[in-house]
Amino acid sequence: MVSGVLMALLMVMLLLVNSTFMETPVNSLSYVAFTDIGNAVSTRIVDVYALAPSDGTITTGFDIPDDVADKDYFVLIGQGNNPIDQDVQISRDLIEIHVSLAGIGASRGVIGNTTGKGLNRISYDSGGVS
Repeated sequence: MVSGVLMALLMVMLLLVNSTFMETPVNSLSYVAFTDIGNAVSTRIVDVYALAPSDGTITTGFDIPDDVADKDYFVLIGQGNNPIDQDVQISRDLIEIHVSLAGIGASRGVIGNTTGKGLNRISYDSGGVS
């Protein structure tokens, strides 16, 4: 009888171990990493905006981590929760982070998306998107 009770407790513990000891720390790490990635992308966009010529184009490349906690993520740049301002949204599964573009969305439309894999570029064209 004692062995049966101990086996039942062991089964319950094994079912809870994954969410308690693995998923919670990974989600916390992902939240912090996504915030850092969002701040880095936002800063690079604002820097390009500050250096942008009044007539011409400018393109720059940047690097962000390929994955966070061995999982891919998606970066979306555009209109967020506030229709006046724009933001950088980093997401994966149930985790979603929004970082503001520091008010440049009111004067310049910023759109795009990327992932951590491959080449990431920011392009500005004073003539607009064709």
